[in-house]
Amino acid sequence: MLAALTGAGLSAAAGLNAYIPFILVALIARFTDVINLPHQYAWIESNWAIGIAAVLLLSEVVLDKVAIVDHVNDAVGTFVRPATGGLIFAASTAAEDFEQGSSFMQDNPWVGVLLGIITAGIVHTGKAVTRPVVNTTTGGLGTPVVSAAEDGAALTLSLVAIFLPVLVIFLLLLLLWGAFVLWRRKRRRKAHRDQLMADAGYS
Repeated sequence: MLAALTGAGLSAAAGLNAYIPFILVALIARFTDVINLPHQYAWIESNWAIGIAAVLLLSEVVLDKVAIVDHVNDAVGTFVRPATGGLIFAASTAAEDFEQGSSFMQDNPWVGVLLGIITAGIVHTGKAVTRPVVNTTTGGLGTPVVSAAEDGAALTLSLVAIFLPVLVIFLLLLLLWGAFVLWRRKRRRKAHRDQLMADAGYS
């Protein structure tokens, strides 16, 4: 159960920002004994993997805070975020000597990959759908604020998933609630705009 929560939290974080949970897992695995990655995932904590992820994280942090450009970034993320979610889910839940490690996940890595792809894909879709709402309702001024909040959420969710996985369910529910609020706001604004057009005789 804890292994699944750890994987779910990390893959959900990847749906917001693919590189934050990746780098966090890589650094913790490399410099601590909290995570001991199986040999097939050992490359995650290598110098080149951490270096490339750091560069990509920097570009993600910058591009995602610019209105319109963030749509292009999300389009690229449609492939990157679910793939990273699948990788991190499988690697973390199969970690050897990890408190939440799972022998089942070690024997069936494809399960972790599939669950991670689905989880990250759902979160990414919610992010990609709600971001235009923020851009249009704030004229782009809210884009960097929301993006920074998403980065903070990805970092928090990743840390909680590793060290306090029992709280992952609460954070995921909070994330879903936030997405629902934005979606409902979008529907209300659309209904209001349609009503104004109807009153003006454009219907």
